[in-house]
This record gives sequence, C-alpha cells and structure tokens, in this order.
Amino acid sequence: MPAREKPAETRPGRRGRRPGGSDTRGAVLAAARAEFLERGYEAASLRAVARRAGVDPGTVRHWFGDKTHLLTATLGLADVDPASIARAVAEGGPVETMGERLVRAVLEVWDADEGDTVRLMIPAVLSDPGLRALLPQFLGAEVLGPLVRRLGVDDARLRTSLVASQMSGLLLTRYLVPVEPLAALPPARAAALVGPTVQRYLTGELPPG
Repeated sequence: MPAREKPAETRPGRRGRRPGGSDTRGAVLAAARAEFLERGYEAASLRAVARRAGVDPGTVRHWFGDKTHLLTATLGLADVDPASIARAVAEGGPVETMGERLVRAVLEVWDADEGDTVRLMIPAVLSDPGLRALLPQFLGAEVLGPLVRRLGVDDARLRTSLVASQMSGLLLTRYLVPVEPLAALPPARAAALVGPTVQRYLTGELPPG
C-alpha cells in the first residue's frame, strides 16, 4: 500500500532563493554587514552578499543599487550618496578652493536634518568595533581617496587621513559636542574658515619626514 502523503504543514520547506520583501531586505543587510566585516569594503562584492543572503544579485541591486549604497544602508545612511558629494566637490570649481567646497558640501548634507542623523549614526558606529573599522575604508575608497588621487599629489594616503581627522573633528564639535559659535555657523561661513586647513592637507606642502 503506498505511503500516505504528508500533510502540507509537515512537509519540509522548499529550498531556493528568498522571496522579495522587508524580511529579505533585512537578510541582505545582515549578509552585507558580515561580508564587509570579513573581507573589507573594497574586496566585498554584491554577488558575495547575495550568496550569503540566499538571494539573486539582482535582488541586492533592486534594494540598494550598488556597493556604495549598500554600505551606507548598513551604516544607517540610506539617503546619503558619498560618490555624488565627491563628484560635486571635484567638479564644482578650481582645485585651489576644493577644501572649502568639501567642508561646505559635507555640512550641507548633515544640516539637512539639523544633525540628527550624525548624532544617531556616529555613536552607533563608534560602539561597534566592526563598523568602526569599516568607516575609514569606506571614506577613503568613495570620498576622500578619489579626491586626493585626482589631484595627483604625493602622500595621498597621508593626506586622506589628515582630511578625515579635520572633518571628523568638525562633525564632532558641530553636532555631537556642540562648540559655539562654530556649531551655529552657516555651512558657507564654516567652510570659509575651516576650508583653508583642509586645502593645505589636500594640496599644500607638508613637513618632511
């Protein structure tokens, strides 16, 4: 006598790709975090993230577009496009005022919600060793590194780290531990004051050694 078919509720689950939906988006973000932490930002790929999440690469692109937007979403910055910031800075005027443009562009992005995103994001990143290690890789690969390399200057890596230190301090004293009157200055005024220091890091002569 043939075996009776199992009731539907007791049959093993189907294997295969996940369907689309918010649970899929969460699975992709979790897989992206694991991939970025294990391989680093530059070595990670959308295809590898898709494999971890059990979805097609097209699903990852549907939700996040590209690797840059996938990491910004992992960091909680889904609406930020660092590549467009870098492009606007690079193409927005002469090399001699690039530092001022960079400061102004960054402040205008974070001022859009009065700094709320920065106040939420930075403590979360700093409290997570994995994300803390990823952030400088990301900034170097997508924002500061391309700008410095485009300038064709020596010591690009050193200059990138110096710019990052200046910008980090500015974000800290403007949004997290407000220091007046700097915290209340309009972006254009703050950029005019801080920009020359950033410009020296970008194109100026650095002390030997």
